[in-house]
Amino acid sequence: MADIKSIDDADLAGKKVLVRVDFNVPLKNGEVTDDTRIRAALPTIQKLIDSRARVILVSHLGRPKGKGFEADFSLKPAAQRLSEILAMPVVFASDTVGGDAKEKAAALKDGNVLVLENLRFDSREKSNDADFCRELANLADVYVNDAFGTAHRAHASTAGVAKLLPAYAGYLMQKEVETITGMLDAPKRPFVAILGGSKVSDKIKVIDSLLDKADTLIIGGAMCFTFLLAQGKDVGSSLKEDDWVDRAAQMIEKAKTNGVKLLLPQDVVAAGAIDENAECEVVSVDDIPSDMMGLDIGPVTSRVYSEAIAQASSVFWNGPMGVFEMEPFAAGTKAVAQAVADNALADTIIGGGDSVAAVNKFNLADKMTFISTGGGASMELVQGEALPGVEALRR
Repeated sequence: MADIKSIDDADLAGKKVLVRVDFNVPLKNGEVTDDTRIRAALPTIQKLIDSRARVILVSHLGRPKGKGFEADFSLKPAAQRLSEILAMPVVFASDTVGGDAKEKAAALKDGNVLVLENLRFDSREKSNDADFCRELANLADVYVNDAFGTAHRAHASTAGVAKLLPAYAGYLMQKEVETITGMLDAPKRPFVAILGGSKVSDKIKVIDSLLDKADTLIIGGAMCFTFLLAQGKDVGSSLKEDDWVDRAAQMIEKAKTNGVKLLLPQDVVAAGAIDENAECEVVSVDDIPSDMMGLDIGPVTSRVYSEAIAQASSVFWNGPMGVFEMEPFAAGTKAVAQAVADNALADTIIGGGDSVAAVNKFNLADKMTFISTGGGASMELVQGEALPGVEALRR
């Protein structure tokens, strides 16, 4: 990110600094249940406080309708949690660019922190509306983007406002981009990539990109059944994408051409339905009953995948191996997570989304080199896409 200015390059003392953070945190009964994303922004927030900046934090939370305040999506609980973590008062404004926000932003003293209400209560945020961008910019002197998780969105707070103020990258944004692109551009080899999830169509560009970079590509989750279909196997009632079978066959051929070892399941845990109490059995991928669906990789596959991961010097993982939220179908994802955690010598990146939920569920997060906060953004970075939130910061 040599062509992007860091907050270390800026004189921020006494300046009002508008910071796009990702406080899209889970809430229950008006309280934050997981503050991982708030803590991820702390290095940048603390740097700004220590620099005597006047800090104005903006974020979205959830998917409100964009027609005004909705109590279930208020950022007030996130502001309260931040106040607890920082052990200092954090001011909260009940709007984003209205009278309360303007008044509280103007009243800030050096080292103060203000959190504005949910950006997406205003539909102009997602449409990158020029007037909304100006109204946001008018609150501050400087703009900082530290929300990698939304960097793939060209919204007012991630792209538009960066053109109206001196713009800098926060520490989290820098670390995310540099870590992921660093692994992709110059991985320590062998480089093992692990992809899971439900649909090949969602990951086809990522698969294509990784087949140009990885030494081994491991496929799990329901997307594996489209690949198995491409190999001529009968996958029973498993989730599959018939329209993508030919494309999957092309990916199998590309792996052979590029000398990439493509690992697909040899056995699966099958059941008649996605149900915690369903009757399960381990079956070979050559013998999946017509009335059953594969919902996790089986023990043989888990062992093969774990052995491949153990030999890696770099590991990138995005997507679970099965329906890991349900105990009967969690073993495969747990085995892969454990294998990644056990390879202490490898650079290991967890590429956001459900993979993060999995390593947290199995209490293995502290064993990973790097956990990305942005599932969609990290995937677009892997497939070589320009991220609007990053491009807006370029000099």
